[in-house]
Amino acid sequence: MASDPMASIPNVCGGGWAETKAAYRLLDNDRLDFREVLRAHSVPILERIRQQSRVLCLQDTTELDYSGRPSMVGLGRLNYEQRQGLYLHPTLAISEAGVALGVADCWHWARLPKGEPDLAESLRWVEGYERVAELAALAPETRLVYVADREGDLRALIDRAEQLGFAADYLIRVRHDRKLNDPLDGKLRAAVEAQPVLGTIAFDLPANGNRPARQVTQTLRVARLELKTRNGPGPKVTVILAWEEAPPEGREAVEWCLITNEPITTLEQARARIEWYRKRWWIEVYFRILKSGCRIEALQLRTRERLERALVLYLIVAWRILMLMTLGREHPEWCCEVVFSVEEWQTAWAIHHRTPPPSKPPDLGTIVRLVAGFGGWLGRKNDPPPGPKALWQGMTKLSAYVEAVTAIQTAEIKFPKRKRIRH
Repeated sequence: MASDPMASIPNVCGGGWAETKAAYRLLDNDRLDFREVLRAHSVPILERIRQQSRVLCLQDTTELDYSGRPSMVGLGRLNYEQRQGLYLHPTLAISEAGVALGVADCWHWARLPKGEPDLAESLRWVEGYERVAELAALAPETRLVYVADREGDLRALIDRAEQLGFAADYLIRVRHDRKLNDPLDGKLRAAVEAQPVLGTIAFDLPANGNRPARQVTQTLRVARLELKTRNGPGPKVTVILAWEEAPPEGREAVEWCLITNEPITTLEQARARIEWYRKRWWIEVYFRILKSGCRIEALQLRTRERLERALVLYLIVAWRILMLMTLGREHPEWCCEVVFSVEEWQTAWAIHHRTPPPSKPPDLGTIVRLVAGFGGWLGRKNDPPPGPKALWQGMTKLSAYVEAVTAIQTAEIKFPKRKRIRH
């Protein structure tokens, strides 16, 4: 599955019907608990986390649409009854530099029909923080930061973090303009806007759809505020307002208002939090890999239980693709064998260069670029680094190349030299 993520389950099982049937039996086995599979994945994640001084734990929700499949049992409604599927809420751990470390946790659920009592879906954010706090206890030398978009702006989460003694920090985009404990301060937004400018930050905003790439310069304002509570002192939060005051004509200003439990006193501290929030985009890339690269919405499994067991495997496969992309960007000088097997990198080299592979393994950046080239990445002078689509398509082709080379070597096939045809 990892070497050919776009393939269906029968195609992954290259041994024919017997292996395909065995795979479906595995997914149908009640003794296979998908939570245990994810816990097994969390063991090496913990080792990677312990090697970092700070780790960002990104959370977000995406929907998986399985509409039009009446044979699938256990699905729930999406935004309306005719659309059926599941919701997925993973925790993606990444390093401060942006390298994907693994999927630390995952919440998924199916909504009940309208009118039936159901759990509050906001629980996924609060429980998500609790799981991050539990992970932080296992890596005391590493500071974990819970990062979420506006949907995670919940008072219950802020209060729970305080109850747990801020075992992990949080950084959340503001959705609610909350009241403050001091009536003279008014509301959260006005209070931070009244602060003097702390400094500026500049970065390149990548292209997205019809939006072209451009440079953004934001002014930063910071305020330490106390939220309103019924009795006694309320929780204290730091609010960071990053505002693009002069966007190009016809372009919407880029503006973020973030809250964190950590006191922020310097410009460098505020800049760091903005950079952390910008890395939240990696979970959107991760969802794209899951849906387009692993094609999880194309799975033809008949029960929710089978689907859950398959999904947890694809969660790990999608992480591997993202890890390959981010590791190739942040540590291109590493040896390629930290990711690729000997057969993979030697085959990639031979196919691309049409020469025998070197005796010493090349660096990781070189092999990542070769594999991305199989997936359509051109590698021109001004091209950005390889993206996820080029890598998952390249890995699919590399898998086929490795299988062909292995078959030729095993069968000791020798091809006759081609004769020149004179015209």
